[in-house]
Amino acid sequence: MLVGVSLRRAARAGHTEEHLDELARLVDTTRTEVVGRLKQQLDAPSANLLLGRGKVAELAGLVRTLGATLVVFDDDLSPSQGRNLERALECRVMDRTEVILDIFATRAKSREAKLQVELAQLGYLLPRLARMWVHLSRVRGGIGLRGPGETQIETDRRMIRRRISRLKRELLAARRHRAVLRHARRHVTTLALVGYTNAGKSSLLKALTGADALIDDRLFATLDTLTRETDVQPGVRIRVVDTVGFIRKLPHHLVASFRATLEEAEKADVLVHVIDASHPDWEQQLAVVDGVLADLDEGRKPLVHVFNKMDLVTEPGVLRARAASQYPNPVFVSAVGGEVAQLVALLRRLAVPAAKLA
Repeated sequence: MLVGVSLRRAARAGHTEEHLDELARLVDTTRTEVVGRLKQQLDAPSANLLLGRGKVAELAGLVRTLGATLVVFDDDLSPSQGRNLERALECRVMDRTEVILDIFATRAKSREAKLQVELAQLGYLLPRLARMWVHLSRVRGGIGLRGPGETQIETDRRMIRRRISRLKRELLAARRHRAVLRHARRHVTTLALVGYTNAGKSSLLKALTGADALIDDRLFATLDTLTRETDVQPGVRIRVVDTVGFIRKLPHHLVASFRATLEEAEKADVLVHVIDASHPDWEQQLAVVDGVLADLDEGRKPLVHVFNKMDLVTEPGVLRARAASQYPNPVFVSAVGGEVAQLVALLRRLAVPAAKLA
């Protein structure tokens, strides 16, 4: 069961429905069936339940009627909200961040990606132990067994903090190793493919370099960073890096956990922003990516806007004119169809021969 909340002062037509559509795709990526949706517009979210009490009662009735075993909220829930909702609904409750973390956990393949996912999971779990863990009994005390008398949850929190510190050290070591590899390739112009999840970055990487990249029409189909090199013309070689996709409402601690991966975008010579031109909300998706790049302080780096999936656009002329009026030198491609000649021509001009870089 999916639940979306919008604030009256910030609501716009279709806003909540669009977000629920995306949440449904996230849930589908976890191979979970969606049986229903519920929306509510509020002046301000409830501190205890997020929703109004009447809406919670309505949701509980829908859960029982539809036989739902899981309720997923499109907004982040505080620890107390999650705990109170699980009591009221008598079923498991998750929020958008938990779904994303679950997807990341199943998609991470490399050791570095697995470390980053675990760090993000522990960062999310730490303030929510009271709700998510069952073993909360107090350590036994008394004659002959006197001790600090701390609760099990306090012990578990300390263990998690130690694990977080260890993960950060291991990721720092991976970051240093990555820096050594980048230094060895410093004579090759590096392009980082960034963009909203499922915009077609992996397809574009494959079209440009012939790499055997995983391509799947699901959100966050690929999580590990993939790097390939190719010649755009004799004597001019480029390095193409496929980075993890972004998504709206991406938690800051998740971005922080994936700093080592996003560092590839930070250190690249050119950013290639891949946009799903066929998506009706592509401008909002573009704004989300621009916001993350701004947080990474990537505003001064050469940026190329590449509108992908042009073969699926119903009115390509209208989109071309609209994009050209907003962005300098936009590029229009169809990565799946191999129609990337315009992008390759642009890369020939941007790429610097290795001899000059040396």
